[in-house]
Amino acid sequence: MRLGPTGHARARTSVVVAVLVAFCATLLTAGSADAAERRKDGLTGYAFDARCAPTQEQMDAWLTSSPFWGVGVYIGGSTLSCRPTPTDPGQPHLDATWVAAQRAHGWRVLPIWVGPQASCQTGYGDLITPDPTGAYAAADAQGRAEASAAVARAGELGLPSRTTLWYDLEGGFDVANDDCRRSALRFLSGWTSQLHALGFRSGVYSSVSAGIHALDNADNLSPGSYEMPDQVWYAWYNGRATADIDPQWVRGSTWAGQRIHQYEAHVPALYGGVLLTIDRNYLELDGGSQPPRSFLGCGRTRLDFGSYPRLRTGSRGPRVAALQCLLRKGARYHSKLDGRYDRDVVRAVTRFQRRHDLRPTGKADRATWTVLFSAGSTPLMKVGSAGESALRLQRALRAAGARAVKATGVVNVRTTTAVSRLQRRVGLDPTGVVTPETWAALQAGEG
Repeated sequence: MRLGPTGHARARTSVVVAVLVAFCATLLTAGSADAAERRKDGLTGYAFDARCAPTQEQMDAWLTSSPFWGVGVYIGGSTLSCRPTPTDPGQPHLDATWVAAQRAHGWRVLPIWVGPQASCQTGYGDLITPDPTGAYAAADAQGRAEASAAVARAGELGLPSRTTLWYDLEGGFDVANDDCRRSALRFLSGWTSQLHALGFRSGVYSSVSAGIHALDNADNLSPGSYEMPDQVWYAWYNGRATADIDPQWVRGSTWAGQRIHQYEAHVPALYGGVLLTIDRNYLELDGGSQPPRSFLGCGRTRLDFGSYPRLRTGSRGPRVAALQCLLRKGARYHSKLDGRYDRDVVRAVTRFQRRHDLRPTGKADRATWTVLFSAGSTPLMKVGSAGESALRLQRALRAAGARAVKATGVVNVRTTTAVSRLQRRVGLDPTGVVTPETWAALQAGEG
């Protein structure tokens, strides 16, 4: 994350009075607050964040050319750097219409709030109160007040309840400083408690060796003393796009399936002709992308094989049964799934080939298999896309000759690598993003 210089952060007046008022106002509701429910739309894949939210035109260009499904967006806070200045417009386009447009296109919007920083940090004009009175009650109240402000802003942007709101607590502070660490933990606990009370989920961004380490260590050594965030976003610049975490600082099981790993910072990235300077992230949220429940077709018919050879009259076996199953949907084949390539199968294959402008041989060749598997809707797909469409894509690619692709039901790097190779062969920009044009190539039997 990239925060603004000290001059851009405005210290608040009468901070102790304000946070104590906020603390008192939330005591009645915080005790019975439940953690926000687990979302069903799990996602494993890539995300990016820039200093300011990109414009709609930039988002549209990256939608069909970049590997990202997640976008981090700074929505407010006293230490936010993305503010309008005489030479910088900030992000005036960030409103409910912008958020709705990204969500409609399939983006996972990651709203970030950046307010007071750890009390022993230097260079920030707004800091967490380190006063230990009342078990750091002032810091707790600050966190609750920030959560209330973030929820209000989320409402203005049209973000629904149960959305995770991320608090940006920059790393680099001294976790050995007791008052600094404990006040930060109490602040984040107040943030989480208030978000839960208001129907949102809590996320915390920080360095793996600072804020995230402090949270995990406190949960391990003093469980229940602080309310833990639902998800974490950690800076660990090892250049590896995984959701693994450094066991030197955080237990391997902590927040499993609920992590974002920021693995590269402040790097230029060019997609769709649009250049942005971004942080690169890899995420696994809500348990990650989930495959379909069943991989069988027509009830109990196996569809996945190591290869899809040419079949003809007289062929027998499970691959023929798979072909018959696919023909039921694609060519109105109504005979038994008996694994025998007979006259009914020949007729159905020929009918299917004519309908899809393939050579009507009546033989199931590579192009026929590819079209049978890819037939259907043409959604935009990237790493992390999952479900029946992911299965169709992977099976079609394998039928077209991409032996390295396995039908997992979740688009992974192997899948997008095969997509890039296909795109290059058919004259498309080899982005690895499955566009309607890519589907059209598969549905024409190309590849």
